[in-house]
Amino acid sequence: MANSETIKQKELFGHPVGLYVLFFTEMWERFSYYGMRALLTLYLVEVTTSDNPGLGWSSGEALALYGWYTMLVYVMSIPGGWIADKFLGQKKSVLYGGILLVAGHSVLAIEQMWAFYSGLALIIAGVGMLKPNISTMVGGLYKQGDIRRDKGFTIFYIGINVGAFLSSLIVGYVGEVHGWHYGFGLAGIGMTLGLIQYVLGQKHLKYVGNFLGSSENQEEKEAMKRPLTKIEKERVVVLFISFLLVVVFWGAFEQAGGLMNIYAKENTNRMLLGWEVPATWFQSLNAMFIIFLGTSVALYWANRKLKGKVASSLFKMIIGLIIMGTGFFFMTAAAAQYESTGASAMYWLVLAYLFHTVGELCISPVALSYITKLAPVKYASLMMGVYFAMTGFGNKVAGLLGEASESLGEYAIFTGIAVFCLVFGALVMVFRKKLETLTHGAEDNEREMKYDETEGFELAEN
Repeated sequence: MANSETIKQKELFGHPVGLYVLFFTEMWERFSYYGMRALLTLYLVEVTTSDNPGLGWSSGEALALYGWYTMLVYVMSIPGGWIADKFLGQKKSVLYGGILLVAGHSVLAIEQMWAFYSGLALIIAGVGMLKPNISTMVGGLYKQGDIRRDKGFTIFYIGINVGAFLSSLIVGYVGEVHGWHYGFGLAGIGMTLGLIQYVLGQKHLKYVGNFLGSSENQEEKEAMKRPLTKIEKERVVVLFISFLLVVVFWGAFEQAGGLMNIYAKENTNRMLLGWEVPATWFQSLNAMFIIFLGTSVALYWANRKLKGKVASSLFKMIIGLIIMGTGFFFMTAAAAQYESTGASAMYWLVLAYLFHTVGELCISPVALSYITKLAPVKYASLMMGVYFAMTGFGNKVAGLLGEASESLGEYAIFTGIAVFCLVFGALVMVFRKKLETLTHGAEDNEREMKYDETEGFELAEN
């Protein structure tokens, strides 16, 4: 919960400086995570006799581990959020999560199986502590009703994808060409930089992420003690229903790190001007598109809202799912081309990632902001943890679908995903207005900001 002092913090480009501290912390955390993710399945399936030997697993075994790993990474956000709400506060939880991540990525650089599994376990625990709490802190930088909140989350989300973009190119290249464990170690160096930056930027996070149990603010103390009101309970119900969209979205979207990653390596003609494009580089397309399109998509929704058209968070999320699902029809075309010619063109992957990115920009940063608007203050980090747990279940679904491709084939899986996303999105759209009434106007009190030379941005009077 942001108090009256929060809005008076030093600002940069119209937002609290603390936003940029969290921006760079998350950027380096995602650099380490997505760098390791780009390598994981490829390392698992690489034969043990190659110049850069892997573990020699089958695609099914690799995708099964990938599904479990990516699910647990996000499911651990529930205990991570609970620990923050009950004992540590978000700020300390992010610090401890960063330390665990540095340890995990460093251990992965050791070429031993015990180090491989231990490193994955430490990363799972670290992401669980850091991920829900740093996102909740972003929301805490803004007062209730501050229209800059959605824009702040978009800026924060661009930071996530700057890290993802760089890691897929740099870590992916180092791991695939020079050695898998060098790539894992490089991911650890990135997380170390993020942790150092976070510690040095604490002066800009003075009023956010503190443990509410020791707060001196009377309103915050009372909010921690009293039971949930009827309105708060109904808002929580809406959040849980919106999380179904999240599970479906990530169950489809996370084919990027699994099935689509292997498809790019094994079934795609990657020759460009006589040079073979590394398969891991396709992982950078999503992040690159987000960097270039993030502000444009946010501006589109802002303009739509100003014109009085539907632009609620739930509407954006439904549209995001439908757009992302449509992108899988390009993968259907790729699979059809592969079946007829023995190789598919790279442009199918590029088009699929473009649609997936636009869909992601409509659902993911919007969902993060939506949670900070609707979640009761005493359960702020826990609800953010539940959100990330839902993305984890989506990742597990992605792994199961990837495994099913071995028997059903890529064509059937890609087409099935596309159709299901479109049908499910349309179904939720039918009930959208009813669900929005249960939020009790949580998004109706957003007001424009005015700029004051001495105080910075403040809420404009109506």
